[in-house]
Amino acid sequence: MSAVTAEVGTLPRVEARIAWRNPAIYGALGLLSLLVFGVLTPGEDRTRIQVSSATDVFTIDTFAVPSRLTAVLLSLVALGLAGWVAWNTANRKRNAAWIPAVFGALVLTAFLIWVMAGNSNALPLTVLLAGALTAAVPLAFGAMAGLLCERSGIINIAIEGQLLAGAFLAVVVASTTGNAYAGMIAAPLAGALVGWILVMFAVRYKIDQIIVGVVLNVLVIGVTNYLFSTVLTQNPQTLNSPPRLPTLAIPVLGDIPVIGPVLFQQSAVIYLMYVLVAVLQVMVFRSRWGLRMRSVGEHPKAADTVGINVNRTRIRNTVLGGAVAGLGGSALVAAGLAFTKELTSGKGYIALAAMILGRWSPKGALAAALLFGFADSLRRVLGNLGSPIPSEFLAMLPYLATIFAVAGLVGRVRAPAAEGKPYEK
Repeated sequence: MSAVTAEVGTLPRVEARIAWRNPAIYGALGLLSLLVFGVLTPGEDRTRIQVSSATDVFTIDTFAVPSRLTAVLLSLVALGLAGWVAWNTANRKRNAAWIPAVFGALVLTAFLIWVMAGNSNALPLTVLLAGALTAAVPLAFGAMAGLLCERSGIINIAIEGQLLAGAFLAVVVASTTGNAYAGMIAAPLAGALVGWILVMFAVRYKIDQIIVGVVLNVLVIGVTNYLFSTVLTQNPQTLNSPPRLPTLAIPVLGDIPVIGPVLFQQSAVIYLMYVLVAVLQVMVFRSRWGLRMRSVGEHPKAADTVGINVNRTRIRNTVLGGAVAGLGGSALVAAGLAFTKELTSGKGYIALAAMILGRWSPKGALAAALLFGFADSLRRVLGNLGSPIPSEFLAMLPYLATIFAVAGLVGRVRAPAAEGKPYEK
């Protein structure tokens, strides 16, 4: 026995194969940034950047940077990070969590320097970031809705319909009452109704959840289009003229340059998003309620054996998720926008991608929503300022960002084991 043990102990250890996918992606993007945004930029061009707004407690004058030199330096730092990732991979060390964010920020800044090189207009950094946050809010609410549902085992493809239903009811109630807050409070009811229909078909009748979700999206689009054409257009002043949610500036914090206007001069629905993400991050991973929800989504039979009502948990969480998505629908019209046909324009599916990219985590989903929101804001800002990029490509930016993020950055992710599977006791 001892001889066999000694012989086994002398065998070479078999190590897992090194995956060079991520270092290759980092290296390719860094080289692309260096060549296109750096070397190919005319050396005499400069990029003007506007940082301050009129309400800041102190102002920073608009400044200009040499386009080629700045883009080259940013790209070289990005390539240095790519080399660090490759070294860590070769030595089987884990890369720090902040590396993708910093690398992406470097390449993105080089892109902005390149695209605004020689432009007489200054890049309004505060406007760009504030627009990114505003665009990310409905995506974040939708991603939180998907997280609540899928962590308990229900696939929520109906986020698109929940956002649209919430936006419709928010507009109608706010227009009728003349109170934007009334519309914001009513919106979750519409989303909760769509969530309830989804979970009833999924739990009671055990119909395929993906099919039910797609059908509900089509149903809500059809119903809202019909009501828009027959009801709202007949009396738009009464039913389709919602007031704007007022901006609530936080004293002192709202006057800080860049950060203040972006984060602390917003409407109530954005502040609610901050609270929701923080509360869910704690509740999902640090509370008994979150443990029970995750156990139902991972191993419902084991949860049932310890006294957790699996189907009741799924119903409650799906209705709650629908209400959260409905609140996200109110964010779409928080600026006093009138309701139009198919107002969401696929934002529910982008929210679903944000949830997956965020690995079913509230803070991860928020980061992904901000990424997609930034792509949407960038499209609008560059379109207004004028850029060498065709407008058709700019319109594709949010969707291209979604595809590349999910396909190239997610890597291996594991959804809750029991999602989409009906449970019978």
